[in-house]
Amino acid sequence: MKTSLFAAALFLSLTSLQSKAMTLSGERPVSVTVADNDKAAIEKVITAYRDALKEANASRVVALYTKDAVLMPPGAPTAVGQEQVKATYEYVFSAIKLDINFSIDDIVVNGNSAIVRSTSKGTAVVNANGQSAPEENRELFVFQKVGGQWKIARYMYNKTK
Repeated sequence: MKTSLFAAALFLSLTSLQSKAMTLSGERPVSVTVADNDKAAIEKVITAYRDALKEANASRVVALYTKDAVLMPPGAPTAVGQEQVKATYEYVFSAIKLDINFSIDDIVVNGNSAIVRSTSKGTAVVNANGQSAPEENRELFVFQKVGGQWKIARYMYNKTK
């Protein structure tokens, strides 16, 4: 037991040091730079996602997803594949207009996969009557790099309140 705890603590310490490591020249190791580039690319996808939501553009939204994407919205059926994902967004956009901003809590990149934890805050306006209500969620994205581009592979969210 003590050996396992020591090994885990040592691994976490080394991982932490590696992510903060600097070479003698003051440059970051290549693996960390690659992760930083990937993180920036993923942040751009989330920004494009936010913009497509604001425009209520289901085609632009679905273009950000992998072909075998899975969308798990609260209180609704799971959408599997781009066709179902697009149909879900078309339904949402027919009912409400979204204006939200995302705050990224963390991005963990591991090769061609990444996990993003975020929160979002803004407003939803009901199309039928123009009523506005606060919209706040917490999200979990799973990204995959496909053809050199980061895409949303899995997405689920739920209300914070």
